[in-house]
Amino acid sequence: MQIAYRAQDLTEAHIVAGMLRTKGIAAHVSGHYLQGALGEIGAGEFTNVMVDDVDLKQARALIDEYEGEPRTAPGRASGDPRIDDYALGFLLVVLVTLALLVLLV
Repeated sequence: MQIAYRAQDLTEAHIVAGMLRTKGIAAHVSGHYLQGALGEIGAGEFTNVMVDDVDLKQARALIDEYEGEPRTAPGRASGDPRIDDYALGFLLVVLVTLALLVLLV
């Protein structure tokens, strides 16, 4: 087995390993026990995604593709100026609460 990806943390390593598994590549995350030993510092540089030697080239190609994708919220185009309904609802609740506080004081 060889290192296909050096993750920043354990969560990222599992995301990448899961992506590789969906493409049919057996992937193993190493560094689980180091996370507990290092605690809040994190196990950066020690958390790796390992793959078989024969799958290394394909795994690195998939990882390169993954790293090149923009990180935007699903279902929303980047630069979309619309505010979603939850944010508007929250803003309405805050404004009503402030208005009631002003009237009661």
